[in-house]
Amino acid sequence: MISDFKPLVLETAIKAGAEIMAIYDKNEPIIDKKADDSPLTQADLNSNAVIVQALEQTAIPVISEEIKNSDYKARKDWSKCWIVDPMDGTKEFVNRNGEFTVNIALLENGVLTMGVIYAPVLEVLYFTGEGMNQAYKCKVDHKNPFDYQDIRSRSEKLVPKKDENRLKVVASKSHLNQETKDYIAELSQNDKRELETVSVGSSLKFCLVAEGTAEVYSRFGPTMEWDTAAGQAICEAAGLKVVSHEKNLPLRYNKEDLYNPFFIVH
Repeated sequence: MISDFKPLVLETAIKAGAEIMAIYDKNEPIIDKKADDSPLTQADLNSNAVIVQALEQTAIPVISEEIKNSDYKARKDWSKCWIVDPMDGTKEFVNRNGEFTVNIALLENGVLTMGVIYAPVLEVLYFTGEGMNQAYKCKVDHKNPFDYQDIRSRSEKLVPKKDENRLKVVASKSHLNQETKDYIAELSQNDKRELETVSVGSSLKFCLVAEGTAEVYSRFGPTMEWDTAAGQAICEAAGLKVVSHEKNLPLRYNKEDLYNPFFIVH
């Protein structure tokens, strides 16, 4: 059963976080630039190696930011696949603000059935529950031995909230563009509550909405499937929607083009 993979995936995300922290603590610089001019660090590569090796034992193929992914002719016949971002928020890593994450999601027959996000500096683990009808968070130090039952027993259920007095919107710390600003302004005009904007990096934006710290997250800029899959799974398990701005339909995965449309989380 897919639920049998949950301990493995949680442990893998934490181990990947430990690999990232080993580099982060040394304050090592960027080692390269990708084709899109985004930064690449040894932490990205080390985290990816840990995750890909661990997921090999599931015999389920992987889509990852840091590997050469199979072409669509092969991928379109996959009934299941992992969608992985070994380190989301490389700019946050480079800027040393701690707002970067490890992201692992499982897609089955076009539907997200598991999502895990680990923020190693913040020592917070977010994950979907059984049946994708609940999501949780738990404080987890990557230095401690992994204990699945302990994590489950200490986890808090994520409950999205709507503040009566404030419209809380979360926005990207590194990618806040004019289109997003215009959308937030439009939201504010149509809402009588006072606008409060929170800026944070990486997939933590999904987590803030899922846990009720913010109410809306909008992204009007380029993102890839691995940037959003785990966050969408967690938000959907918490009862939220992650939909394209244009068509108001849930984001789809393992597409021929791995780019996402502009989207809204609410």
